[in-house]
Amino acid sequence: MEVKDNERKDNERKDFEINDLVIKKLTPEYAEDYVHFFDTTEHDDNIPEHKCYCVCWCNDDYEGKDFSSAEKRRKAAVDYIKGNNIQGYLAFYEGQIIGWCNANTKADCLKCASWRRFMSYVPLEDTNSEVKVKSVFCFVIAPEMKRKGIATRLLEHVCQEAKLDGFDYVECYPYKESSYQSSDFGGHYEMYLKNGFIVSNEARQGLVMRKYLE
Repeated sequence: MEVKDNERKDNERKDFEINDLVIKKLTPEYAEDYVHFFDTTEHDDNIPEHKCYCVCWCNDDYEGKDFSSAEKRRKAAVDYIKGNNIQGYLAFYEGQIIGWCNANTKADCLKCASWRRFMSYVPLEDTNSEVKVKSVFCFVIAPEMKRKGIATRLLEHVCQEAKLDGFDYVECYPYKESSYQSSDFGGHYEMYLKNGFIVSNEARQGLVMRKYLE
């Protein structure tokens, strides 16, 4: 049975052509498609009530927000997308969303729930500095499409768009060791390294890696 399962996975990889992948910026017209992707895609601990809808990584102040249930987070996600608070890119294959990358302006996201809770180890730019940083916060890839280069394609697209938009750096926050990860939502060190990122800060909680957009 295990051999057949491995053969099936190998065939799935052969059937998928990375050139057929279409990457689009998240805009209000994709709000319902976005939440449906989270509705139907297993990620992290696969407990439906824990689905995040990525509302805790955004450019909105967390104070006063109620994200206590999946239903509330789902509704907040739709509102956030319509207000351009959740930002990032969707990967489509054969018309269906198979991947998501949350990428937003770092300076605009310092009051979001996840930043306040988990990102105290990340250095901040001088408030007088004109340096613009695009932060990559997380990835969600459909389980059957993992290990096919989709996250890498999304990351490449983020860097290309950030350069066109006048950003100086793209910054990411992978865990230090794969054994420390409860999930791979932050992306892996090796992927960032292969795409020109270098470690700019190291802490017990994880790494800060940056790519200069020449």
